[in-house]
Amino acid sequence: MARLRAAGVVTTGKTNVPEFAAGSHTFNEVFGTTTNPYAPALSAGGSSGGVAAVIAAGVQPLGDGSDMGGSLRIPASFCNVVGFRPSYGVIPLPSPNNAWAWLGRTGPMAREISDIALFMSAVAGPSPLLPTPAPLDGSAFEGRLDGDFRGVRIGWSPDFGIGIPVEPAVLEVLQPQLRVFEEAGAMVEEAAPDFSEADLVFQTTRAIDFAAMLGPLVREHRDMIKPEVVWNVELGWSLTAEDLIEATAARTRLEASVREFFGRYDLFLSPAAQVLPFDATLRYPESVAGTETRTYLDWMRSACMISATGLPVLAVPAGFTPDGLPVGFQLAANHYRDVGLLRYAKAFEDRTRCVDVRPELRRPSS
Repeated sequence: MARLRAAGVVTTGKTNVPEFAAGSHTFNEVFGTTTNPYAPALSAGGSSGGVAAVIAAGVQPLGDGSDMGGSLRIPASFCNVVGFRPSYGVIPLPSPNNAWAWLGRTGPMAREISDIALFMSAVAGPSPLLPTPAPLDGSAFEGRLDGDFRGVRIGWSPDFGIGIPVEPAVLEVLQPQLRVFEEAGAMVEEAAPDFSEADLVFQTTRAIDFAAMLGPLVREHRDMIKPEVVWNVELGWSLTAEDLIEATAARTRLEASVREFFGRYDLFLSPAAQVLPFDATLRYPESVAGTETRTYLDWMRSACMISATGLPVLAVPAGFTPDGLPVGFQLAANHYRDVGLLRYAKAFEDRTRCVDVRPELRRPSS
């Protein structure tokens, strides 16, 4: 926020989030539920659902939020906007409890890629509060975002190669859009890094972070905190040294698979969300494509898989269902290829212009 103020940004206030920004559906007992400008009875996603809704509705051109398990990408997909999770440290996010915390990121959301780049030009850069500064600063995001798909190698996976359930209606929008990349000169093949241990990496790391950040509050005010947060904190408390060793080894193997993947491909393409915007009165979807969700994280796995890799990733509008519900792609590049990723996303945006389809906003009846 200090860097935004220094750049002359005028803030309009805070937008709604889930309790403790936990979960990808924006509701809480203080401010209620944020719904979707494209379908006001449905979810706007989360945790940055408030930001996504105001940007989609045209209230403001861009905003910022955090992303641990898809909090920028899922609401972007639900609301036909762009959500960007940068590489580690590109926007510093120091943790008071763990100087080496890596899973959570902060990033921008906007209607167009050019505004994402503008935001990054103002806030990207090293910080002495991080032990390993990123090799990118704001100047890297300045200038034109000229992108070209000729010769670009894209690995596409509808299920991350491990059978992650995705609603057919989501894939019915995304599959035809693969031709946009191909017609622009890209090679698109079904391929993915080995995500078989990504759940372990993500859930263990998230549980540690939740226990570190929210453990004292849960101990003191358990009866006032939503059950999903209590469960996540208790999962962190239950971890053993053996669990931590196993998760560290799994993360190492995941990184090796990512490195091998990007030796063959330039981009990884996947669904940004496994479901369409859902009934806003639910806490989270009870099932995905016929598969029951056991925890509040299960329906977010499409985003969590990429979070576990640490890669830069963004959700970009990719089309609409016959009922007019937005659907987004998730586009990831290798570590610190953030600028190139925005260029590729801009090339896709220029060819589809899904961002030009705005919601039909109506005055509430009295």
